[in-house]
Amino acid sequence: MTDFTSYPDLASRALAGSVVGANDELFAPRQNLIVPGPAVHAVDEFGHTGKVYDGWETRRRREPGHDWAVVRLGAPGIVHGVVVDTAFFKGNYPPFISVEAASIEGYPSPDVVDQVTWTTLVDLFRCRGDAENHYPVTSDRRWTHVRLTIYPDGGVARFRVHGEVVPDPRYLTTTVDLLALENGGRLLRTSDAFYSSPENLILPGRARIMGEGWENARRRGPGNDWAVFRLAARGEPTLLEVDTSYFLGNAPGQVRVRAADEQQGPVEDEDAWWDVLPRVAVLVDTRHHFLVDVRRPATHLRLDVYPDGGLTRLRCLGELPAEERRRLYRRFSELLPAQHRQFPETMPTLPQDARPADQA
Repeated sequence: MTDFTSYPDLASRALAGSVVGANDELFAPRQNLIVPGPAVHAVDEFGHTGKVYDGWETRRRREPGHDWAVVRLGAPGIVHGVVVDTAFFKGNYPPFISVEAASIEGYPSPDVVDQVTWTTLVDLFRCRGDAENHYPVTSDRRWTHVRLTIYPDGGVARFRVHGEVVPDPRYLTTTVDLLALENGGRLLRTSDAFYSSPENLILPGRARIMGEGWENARRRGPGNDWAVFRLAARGEPTLLEVDTSYFLGNAPGQVRVRAADEQQGPVEDEDAWWDVLPRVAVLVDTRHHFLVDVRRPATHLRLDVYPDGGLTRLRCLGELPAEERRRLYRRFSELLPAQHRQFPETMPTLPQDARPADQA
């Protein structure tokens, strides 16, 4: 069975996710649920309400019921599994959990979110303390919000919602970042992620520190390090950004970027790849921009660094052909659940060249 944690965390704060509501957070705030990285524990740290935990913790319930928190996904998409991490919660973890999802368009207030129809992703299930609890999900719909319910109360350190990003194609207008995780780009494999994953390269915004990029181990043998990505859509790259900011003594000496189109043949074939950026020297602590000379559709991108070294960001700006826009719109429409709700009750105008033939 495929490990669903290989998919990105759609709820992560790094993707601009937010915990928009919770019925109780007396001991520890709800926003801790989606902080990137593992929870930490300070044995001797106490506050006015008791022991300080790096997570979300509710008070001891003295009446029937349960507690809940609602997360707006930073990148809406198909959920393949969730992780309820109760790290360091040993005598105060919830013995049972459930997870539901909703699809809401726009920017609804918490009271509106509370009134929508919710669909069960994970039915009432046992939860272990001080452990990562993994729950596969089989839903094939696109969701924007997820609700974690704990029974009857307790604490959760982190809540991860792993899945496949499904962007709203109405917002993919003009030039777009074909590689961006929030648009549907995805890391497929890499030669090395010793210090940090190449998935960081395609996160939103600029990195603030070296640790928010990709750093591999020091290579002591022949060869070089690399990472392969699937583009968000089949588009034509026009501009690359290779950012080595904050990498001073550990940036690559050179980089190379290649592309492949799975519609023209298997990407496992070395001959399927062509240069969008031939091997070129790069500077340390610098954001580089490179124009792409050859315009042709691609579905995959490969970054090679020589012989090793780190980057903070990699961008691949490009254009989406009309037929690809139509495909994205059809897929988006097909993945919306029947109970999808618009808020407000308006739809952005779809660009003329992106409309299906029967709507053009």
